[in-house]
Amino acid sequence: MELDLVNSTEDSNSKDPFYADAKDYWAKIDPTVDGMLGGFAKISPTDINGSKAFLRPFLKIAGGSVTPKFALDCGAGIGRVTKRLLLPIFENVDMVEQDRHFCDNAKEFIGPEASRVENIFCMGLQDFTPTENKYNLIWSQWVLGHLEDNHLIHFFQRCQKGLADGGIIIAKENVLEEGQKTFDDNDSSYTRTRKELKDCIKKAGLTIIAEEKQRDFPKDLYPVYMFALK
Repeated sequence: MELDLVNSTEDSNSKDPFYADAKDYWAKIDPTVDGMLGGFAKISPTDINGSKAFLRPFLKIAGGSVTPKFALDCGAGIGRVTKRLLLPIFENVDMVEQDRHFCDNAKEFIGPEASRVENIFCMGLQDFTPTENKYNLIWSQWVLGHLEDNHLIHFFQRCQKGLADGGIIIAKENVLEEGQKTFDDNDSSYTRTRKELKDCIKKAGLTIIAEEKQRDFPKDLYPVYMFALK
C-alpha cells in the first residue's frame, strides 16, 4: 500500500501569528525523537509504556470497546507514537502533522511498517477534520497546547464525529495542577491547567471516562495526564 501524503490548503487560520509562530518554531527542529521530545529522548520508553498501560483496558481483547483496526495520530511529528504505540496494536494508522519536513521523514523513521500508514495529513489540527465514523482510536499527545481554546473545543467535536462505533479519543498533555494557563512564546503554545483542559473537553460535549497521571517522568518536567474521552 502506498502512503498518501495529503497537503494542507490555505485557510483562515494560516496567517494567525499564534499558529504561524508555532509553525516557524517546529520548522527549525530536527526530525528525530530527541527533536520531537525537546531534548528528552530518554523519556520515550517510559512514555510509550505508560500509554500502552492506559490504553490496554479499552481494547476489545481486554474486554473494552475499541476494535484494533484504525487509529489516528494527531500532532504525529515523525511518527514516534505511530511506530511504537499504535502500529503494534492497530491494523492501520493515519497521521496528522503540520510540519512538512516531519511528514517527509516519517516513512523512513517508521520503517517497513510504514506500509500500514494509509495517510499523512500535512496540516495543523485547527484545520483538520477526520473522516466521520472512521477511527477506533484518535490519539493526540503534546500538541493540544498549540490550539486556542475555541479551536480546541471544535477539534474535539470533529474528532467525536470521526469515531467508529465503540471508539475513543485519548489526549495526553502537560498540565498545571493549579493557577491559570501559561504561554510559551518560544514555541507559541499554552500549558493549560488540568481544570482548564477538562473544561474544554466538557464544552466539546465529551465525557471523560478515565484519567491518569503518567508515572516515572523526571520531576523537573510538567505533570503529564492522560484522558480517555467519548
